This record gives sequence, structure tokens and C-alpha cells, in this order.
Amino acid sequence: MSVGVLKFFRWQDVIDIALVTYIIYKTLSLLVGTRAIRLVKSLFLLVVLSFAARWLNLDTFSWILTQGFSALLIIVPIIFQPELRRILEELGRGSMWRRSKALKRAEVVADEVSKALMYCCAHKIGALIVLQRGTGLKDYWRNAVLLNADITQELIIAIFWPNNPLHDGATIIDTEQIISAGCYLPLTEDADLSRWLGTRHRAAIGVTEVSDAVSLIVSEERGEISLAIGGRISRNLKESQLKKYLVHYFSGQDQEQQGVLESLKEELRSFGGND
Repeated sequence: MSVGVLKFFRWQDVIDIALVTYIIYKTLSLLVGTRAIRLVKSLFLLVVLSFAARWLNLDTFSWILTQGFSALLIIVPIIFQPELRRILEELGRGSMWRRSKALKRAEVVADEVSKALMYCCAHKIGALIVLQRGTGLKDYWRNAVLLNADITQELIIAIFWPNNPLHDGATIIDTEQIISAGCYLPLTEDADLSRWLGTRHRAAIGVTEVSDAVSLIVSEERGEISLAIGGRISRNLKESQLKKYLVHYFSGQDQEQQGVLESLKEELRSFGGND
């Protein structure tokens, strides 16, 4: 039987399958982190339900699903017009092909930062990293120790190693490099913060109150990782949450998709981060 199938399988079919697979993969990679990815998951579930309904001869349920698919053909382009337009624009600019390289680099760099922070967490080494976003932080790093160095796990650990002169200051990073270390940041004046939060955490929150930066903090007392955004702090950050945001940040999606940051804030709260 397998020989009979292969007889009708042409080399053009291999190219056809490869092209369709690649297009689906690229489309899904562009939709990750947007509202549309939830729609894709829902459509997949509807397809599974549709096949199950036909197999079980559930005529009424199958008819309802069929009508639902027909309605979605009209509704989807209207609701997700921004996402569809962005895909077409990136396809026209050719950035759809460059994004995969940027994403691979982002995953590598995010892994370096994540491993460094997890190491500090495991050994209860205090650390404060500030991720520079749209608002420049030159006022805080120009008088610090300028590094302009590649982002590596070893360098980050070395900066925060106990008794290192740069240990107590903040390290400022952008999407390309470690800008500086030993930076002093403004402290938050929020009187409602927990008394268990020390100077490092208050500085981390303070810089997010005066800019759109994101702060990552490792507590040397509790050995936990926290994340501060917009003057709020979420504690007990899980490694998967940390890696998820770092990949978005270093791939540039953090700036392009504000919804990613908002959804992360909600996710951090739902996972038990203590604000």
C-alpha cells in the first residue's frame, strides 16, 4: 500500500508541502504575543470539535459549527485588521524573513540574562538590572561605569558578585548591550510599600515611576526574583515568566506590541506576584 502511495507522490508535492508549512510557521510566529494568537487556538479547537461532531453524527451541533465558521470569515478580518495589516506590511518589507534571525538572537541573549539571574537567585546574590526601553536613561548611566559590553551570563554574575565595587549599583541594559554598571537610581516615595522591600527594590520601582523602563531584581535575603513595571512590583517571578518577557524585549516586540507588556502584567498578578 505504501508503495502505491509513493507512486503518486511527485517531487512537486514535497515543495508544495514545504511552502505551505513555512508560510503557516511564519504567520504563527508573527501572531505570537498578539490578540490573534488566541483566535488561532480557538479555531483549532473548533476544527477538532467539528470533526468530532461529524464522527459522532451530531447533526445539529455540526450545523451550528459550520454556520459559525461562515460568520468568522466575515468577522475575523474586521476585528483583527491591525494584525493582518502588520503581517502584509512585514511581508512587503521583507522583514518577515529577518525576524526569525532576530528572534533566535533574542532567545540566546534572553537565556544569558535569565541564567545569570537564576544563578544569583540560587546563591542569594543581590542584583538589579534595568532594561532601557523608549525613555533614555542617560541621566543615570552617564556618571556610572560605562561598559558597552556584550550581554553574557558570566559578565552579569561578575558585576553583582559580593564585594565587587559595582555590586550595590544597578546595571542598565538595552536590546544590544550592557550599557553601564554601578548606576544609582531614584528611590520610590510610595509610603504603602512593604517594609520588607529594601533599597534595591525601592530603586527598582523608582526608576519605573519616572520612565518606561523595566527593572529585574534579585533579593539577597529571600533569593527571589521580582519585576517592576510602571511603579508596581511583582515578586516571586518564575523562570518561565522571566524568559518570556526577556525574549519579547530583546526581539524588539516589547516596543512594537504594547499588548504583550499589558498581558504580562496581568499574568504576573495571576501567578501570585505580590504587588
